Amino acid sequence: MRSFLVIVTVLAVLAYAGACWFLHARQRQMIYYGWTTTADAAGTDFELKRPDAVLRGWTVNPGKPAPILYFGGNAERVEANREAMARMFPDRSIYLVAYRGYGASSGEPGETALVADALAVFDEVQRRHPGEGIGVIGRSLGSGIASQVAGQRPVERLALITPFDSMVATAQSHYPIFPATWLLTERYESTAALRAYRKPVLIVHGGRDEIVPEANTLRLIAALPAKPRIVRIAAADHNDISLHAEFDAALSGFMSR
Repeated sequence: MRSFLVIVTVLAVLAYAGACWFLHARQRQMIYYGWTTTADAAGTDFELKRPDAVLRGWTVNPGKPAPILYFGGNAERVEANREAMARMFPDRSIYLVAYRGYGASSGEPGETALVADALAVFDEVQRRHPGEGIGVIGRSLGSGIASQVAGQRPVERLALITPFDSMVATAQSHYPIFPATWLLTERYESTAALRAYRKPVLIVHGGRDEIVPEANTLRLIAALPAKPRIVRIAAADHNDISLHAEFDAALSGFMSR
C-alpha cells in the first residue's frame, strides 16, 4: 500500500510539473491570437518599419489634429473600429495600428517587442502632429500596452477598457493552482507602469467580465496615483462592452474634455 501511494504521489508531481512546463513553454501561443486578424497590406494606409518587422494599420480622419492611438484587444481586428471611431471622434485623427503578427503587420508578438513597437508608433504620431496632445485608448491586452506607453511618453489622456492590474495576477486568478509569477514571462505590469502617471484616466469595465475579473480591474484603480473616471457597465461582459450605449458616451465625453 505504501509503495502504491508513493507511485501515485510521484506521478501526480510529474503531471503537475509537466503542466507547469507546458504553460510556460506555450504561453505566447495561448496569449496571442494574431492569426485570426490577418488583413491585406494593400488595404492599409499606415506603415512603420521596425528593425525586425513592418507595422501596418489604418488612419481615421487623416489630417485632423489632436490624434488618438488605439491599442486593441487580443484577436481584435482593429480596423473594424473605423466607423465607430469616426463617429465618436469626428474632429480628431485616430491611428489603428495592428500589432506585429496581427493584421497586415509582420513579425512575432511578445511583450517586449509589442511595447517597443507601441512606443515607436507614439513617436511617429508625435512627429506627424508636432505640438499636439496625444490621447491613448487601450482595450484588454491593449490596456497593458497603453499603460506602458503612458508610463514612458507624454500621453495627454488615457482610456483603459476592461483593464487588468497585471497579466500575471489575472492569469493567477484563472489558474490558482499554478505559480503564475514563476511561469509567465509575458507580464504586462500595468500597475507598476502607471505608478507616476497623473494625467486624466478613464476606466471602462463590465460587471459581467469573466476574462478580466473585476477584482483585477479594481486593484489597478486602487493603485493609480490620481483618482480616475470610472464607468462600470453592469450588463456588459468582456467582449460585448463596446455594444452598450454607455461605452461610446464614456469615450467621446472623456476625450473631448
